[in-house]
Amino acid sequence: MFQKQSALFLYAVSPVHMGAGQAVGVIDNPIQRERHTGHPCFAGSGIKGAVRHGFEAIGGDKKLIERLFGPGPDPAERDGKDLHAGAVSFGDAQLVALPVRSLKGGYVYATCPQALSRAQRLLGLIGIHTSWPALAVDDEHCLLANPALLSSGGKLHLEAFEYAAQVSQDLPKVAEDIAARALPDGLAYDFFRDKLKTDLVVLSDTAFGYFAEHAMLVEPHVRIDENTGTAKDGGLFYTENLPPESLLIAPLLASQTRTDKKDDRDDASGVMAKMKNVIDGKLLQIGGDATTGRGLVLARIVEGK
Repeated sequence: MFQKQSALFLYAVSPVHMGAGQAVGVIDNPIQRERHTGHPCFAGSGIKGAVRHGFEAIGGDKKLIERLFGPGPDPAERDGKDLHAGAVSFGDAQLVALPVRSLKGGYVYATCPQALSRAQRLLGLIGIHTSWPALAVDDEHCLLANPALLSSGGKLHLEAFEYAAQVSQDLPKVAEDIAARALPDGLAYDFFRDKLKTDLVVLSDTAFGYFAEHAMLVEPHVRIDENTGTAKDGGLFYTENLPPESLLIAPLLASQTRTDKKDDRDDASGVMAKMKNVIDGKLLQIGGDATTGRGLVLARIVEGK
């Protein structure tokens, strides 16, 4: 049983390819998606594996890896030590906001009542109180806080779509709270924190679902023949990526360590403190295509009770 809970915000700063392992339609390498919503997601097991793999690179102590994540499955690498469970667990990351190209302002952070409610529920379950008011929006309409995003006629244009806009007095409270929790302080993040505060747009669940399916970054690649150095016949394939500036949230859980050494144990608070000390505000690499600069996400931990 885990005794400490936190929220882990993951903000994409590059395209992220967390692969699903099976082709869908014309996409040869699709990203992971939730079955019931179709929204892009990151499997918790993949996040944990990536954090474990890069733990030393982001400043973690190598001696803590087995205590926090559990020993590796290879007996030779365990050096005769017994297996035991790790002390941290990552849940699946859910989509909170998605960048969508806008006629005004470059892009907006699109979200929907469903995504906000799920994020608020997750925060509440791990003991983080939020006072987000319930927001409702009809199809072909949107709620926003920044009238500067509107074209003449009071319409919001996203990609090829037009939405009747209503300026919401409640939305700035939600956007400001998310921006403060999800992005760290510092000049490097001021632009994005301020933009998230002002340019968060609430679409209907249906409209957001469309962008969550069709506004991904799809890149063509060509397999190269290692003998000739030229493109292989039939070697064209397409890879799907979550676009940069996407925001997701996942639960991070901690228990006391379970090593077989009594003098080498931490309680749940100590485990969570070590995790926060290492990964909070750090750049993680998750998913595939790391050598092409994919998978860079900024991690932010918000502690619960």
